[in-house]
Formats: sequence, C-alpha cells, structure tokens
Amino acid sequence: MDQNLITRIVEAALLAANQPLSLAQLRALFTVDEPVPEGAIERALETLREGCEGRGIELVEVASGFRFQVRQDVHPWVARLWTERQTRYTRATLETLALIAYRQPITRGEIEQVRGVAVSSNIIKALEEREWIRVVGHRDVPGKPALYGTTKAFLDYFGLKRLDELPPLSELKDIGELEPQLDFDAAPGVLGDIALGEPAQAPEAAADAGEAADATPVAAADDAAPAMDDAGAMSAPEADNEQDNEEDESVAASSEQTP
Repeated sequence: MDQNLITRIVEAALLAANQPLSLAQLRALFTVDEPVPEGAIERALETLREGCEGRGIELVEVASGFRFQVRQDVHPWVARLWTERQTRYTRATLETLALIAYRQPITRGEIEQVRGVAVSSNIIKALEEREWIRVVGHRDVPGKPALYGTTKAFLDYFGLKRLDELPPLSELKDIGELEPQLDFDAAPGVLGDIALGEPAQAPEAAADAGEAADATPVAAADDAAPAMDDAGAMSAPEADNEQDNEEDESVAASSEQTP
C-alpha cells in the first residue's frame, strides 16, 4: 500500500476520533487483505507531526495514544468556542487529587492524615466520576482499605504520557497551579491545567507534597468555595472542617455539571 495513502488514512482517523488512538487501534484500520508495511504507521505519524509545524494544531502522544490538539499560542482564541461555564474545583478536591497523584497508591485514611481533616465521600466520588482516580488495590491491614491511584484519563486530560512527566514538587509553589483547565494544548511535562505507573517522586519529596498542599491557598470559583474570612474566625481545626463541609457541597454540584 502506498505510504501517502497510509498517511492520509491515519490523519483522517485521528481527526475523526473523539479520543486518542493507540498504535494498535491505528493498525486495526488495515485488514489482512490490505496489510501495511512494517513501520509504515510510525512513519505516517512522524510525517503528520512534521506537517503540523507552523500550524495551529500539533500531533502529540498521551497515555492513551495519539491525538491532534490546539497549540498553546492560539488556544485563548479557540477557547472562545466553548461558552459553557468552566468547572472549578475546591482546595480540598485539589489537595486530595495532588496527594493521590504524587503518593499513589494511597488510602483515604493516609490522605486524611496528611490533610488533617476528614476526606468527604463527595470528593472521592467526584474524582472517580471524572475518571481521574480509581481503586488499584487494597492495603493488607485490618479493614482492607482501598488504595487509590490515577488513571490514563488523568494523564490524557493534562497532556501527559507518563507519571514521571508530572512537574517536580519543588516547582509547585502554590496548590493553585494544579487547578484543572480545559487546556488541550498543554505540552508534555508542563502542568498548566493537571496514570498508571510508578510514583513520580521519592518518599521524601512526596512528604513535602502534603506539607505544600496544606500550606498554600488555591483560587476557587466565586460561588464554589467558602469565604476564608469566615473560617478565620474559628480555631484552626474547626475552620478546616467547616470549610471542607461547605466545599463538599460544591464538589457534588460541580460533579453533576461535569460532562
């Protein structure tokens, strides 16, 4: 089969698909009667990648496969096509997601130990419904608590191929940097918006993650997060619990609105 035709078929498939396509899925497009030469699909992908130079789109590889996405420099204009309100996440949700990402596998109890407050079931449910986390096993201790880890959908959303492409914890000066954005142009290794595999950081660095998560503030939606002034009038433990209780309601509401 002609290499030019193979390239056009791969390009059309990637444009028509509503999700990344793996090499296996691309190979499945060709039947036994019309086999493709060894390495032809890889050459087609490289040709398409080179063809995107200087254009408003780029071909990238994420955890689930290959996809076309909008380049970062033109994203602000293209984003105006999406008029629906952007989903915002509370501090408690982002801290929980960050701890799972950097310290996985981790139990709910271990997350609570780091944060110092109870983790609401609504937070876990919202992250599971978004398919960013899943149960990957159970700790071999009394009660067999569930162990949570991130998913391929988590990596795909943030434009990452592997967990080790997460930014070093030393670069996350504010937990607000983990605020998810519908940024389809995120380059690998850059977490401007946020998996299977080995944890990306050593235990010492992971411990710093918990401290950073509790020590830094995050910007929340005007109607999604409680006012910090009210919490400041309470004692520290009471303020944290009161804030999380209010945030839980926001998480549940956001989860219902998230496609």
